[in-house]
Amino acid sequence: MAASTETALFVVRERAPGERRVAATPDSVRRQVGKGLTVLVEHGAGEAAGFPDQAYADAGARLVDGGAVHDARLVARVAPPSVEEVEGLGPDTVLLTFLAPHRNVATVRALTERKVSTLAMDMVPRITRAQSIDALSSQANVAGYRAVVEAAYHLDKYFPLFMTAAGTIRPARVVILGAGVAGLQAVATAKRLGAIIHVSDIREAAREEVASLGGTFIEVPEIEDATGEGGYAKEVGESFLERQRAVLTEFLSQAHAAITTAQIPGRPAPELITREMVEAMQPGSVVIDLAAADGGNCALTEVGRVVEHDGVRIIPGNDFPSAMPGEASALYARNIAAFVELLVDDERGLHLDRDDEVVAGALVTHAGEVTAPRIAELLGGKDD
Repeated sequence: MAASTETALFVVRERAPGERRVAATPDSVRRQVGKGLTVLVEHGAGEAAGFPDQAYADAGARLVDGGAVHDARLVARVAPPSVEEVEGLGPDTVLLTFLAPHRNVATVRALTERKVSTLAMDMVPRITRAQSIDALSSQANVAGYRAVVEAAYHLDKYFPLFMTAAGTIRPARVVILGAGVAGLQAVATAKRLGAIIHVSDIREAAREEVASLGGTFIEVPEIEDATGEGGYAKEVGESFLERQRAVLTEFLSQAHAAITTAQIPGRPAPELITREMVEAMQPGSVVIDLAAADGGNCALTEVGRVVEHDGVRIIPGNDFPSAMPGEASALYARNIAAFVELLVDDERGLHLDRDDEVVAGALVTHAGEVTAPRIAELLGGKDD
C-alpha cells in the first residue's frame, strides 16, 4: 500500500439488527499498520465476531468512540448505514460498505446529500485484478456452505448413503438453483456430505463447473445462454421461465432439499419456485432461499421467519454470513484491506482515481452526485 501517515481508516461497530460481522480483524489491522496506515477501531466493533478490543490494540489499532467517525476520511463497515448513521459522517468521507442501493434508496440519497464518496463492496467489478476485493464472492462462499449445513440440520434425513444390517438408507437428493459462487460452494459442500445433487442455471458456462464438482446439470428445453455482464445471469423472458419451472417441478418433487441462489445485481430476485412447486415437494423437505433479502427465489419466502407450507419448510438465508461472523469477517476484512491498498499511497495519500475501472465500477456517490448510471436510473423517481 505505501500509506500516508495523514490517512486513517475508521472501522465501525455494526448496529444493524443481526449483523455480527466487522470490517477489520486483528490480522487485517496488523497488515495495514505494517504498511503505514493508522487504523481506528470503534470500541466493541469485533466483539460479536469473536475479536475483543485488546486483540485490535495488540495488532496496532487505536480504540476510539463512535463519534470519532465524523472526523474520519476513510470509513469501513459491513452493513449499509442507516440515514442517521450517514448524518454522523463528515463531508468528503470515503465510505467502503455493502450498499444494496435498490433496497436502500433513502440511504443513497442521504449519502449524496452529505457528499460522501461511497464505494459499494457489492458493486466491485468481477475482473481479474479485482478478485482480492470481490466481497460478494467471499461472502457468497460462506452463504453457500452455510446453506447446506442448515439444510442438513433441518432435514429429518441423512445426507449420505448408509448401508446397515437393518437396511439401506438412500442419500438425500438436493436441487440447487443458480451455479454462481454460492451455488457452486453449495454443490461442493453437499457432495462432501454424500448427497445426490442436481443444479439448474441459465448460463451455459455453469455446466462444466457443476460437473467438475460432482453435480448433474438440469437440462431445460430450448435454453439460450443467459450470461450477462460480469458473469452474472441476465434476466430472461417469461416463456423460458415457464419451461424452466416445468422441468424444475419434476426434480423438486423428488428432492429432499432445495437451495436457491439466483440474484440479479440491482434488481429483485427472480421467482424460480412458485407456491405450486412447493406443494409438489415431499413433506419434510426444506427450501433454503439465499436470495431472501432481494424478495426471494421462492414465492413463499419471508425475511426473518421460517415458513411452513404443506409440510415444507422455507428458510430465508439472507443472514447466513453473519451466522459465521468470524470466518466471514476474516474474508471481508481482506477484501477491505485490498481495496484500501488501491486507494492510499505515499505520494497522494487517500485518492479516488476515477479512471481506475475498479474504483469507477464500485463508486456510487461522489461530490453530491450519484455517479453510477445504473443506480441513478434505478433511483430516478423512486420514493424513499
